[in-house]
Amino acid sequence: MVAQKGKDLLLKVEDGAGFVTVAGLRSKRLSFNAQTVDVTDAESVGRWRELLGGAGVQRASLSGAGLFKDQASDARVRSAFFAGDIFAWQVVIPDFGTVSGPFQVTALEYAGSHDGELTFEIALESAGALSFAVL
Repeated sequence: MVAQKGKDLLLKVEDGAGFVTVAGLRSKRLSFNAQTVDVTDAESVGRWRELLGGAGVQRASLSGAGLFKDQASDARVRSAFFAGDIFAWQVVIPDFGTVSGPFQVTALEYAGSHDGELTFEIALESAGALSFAVL
């Protein structure tokens, strides 16, 4: 795989008629994590830790920062946060695939200075099973 443009990593939210790109995101990050279950005991070989395969909790975190460029995506994200709703989201990873599933907006921050534009930061946490589709 050759180098990819960061701007091609897209965050999309379901709006009732399909998925729409959350406008104005300048930076995005997707993280996958898996909790481990330690089953080490007194008989573990060489006192090395042993883990139970397929047992922990898996989760994904999404974050992004930028500026809203349209009222529709701003309203969709803001309403999701204040209502605590869980919506279907997609992350399009160029030349790799699309990660889709339910996420909840867990943080929404707005910032601005007197001589600059209004910016925002968003954080989402997975709220169910995610799927992956190859592009």
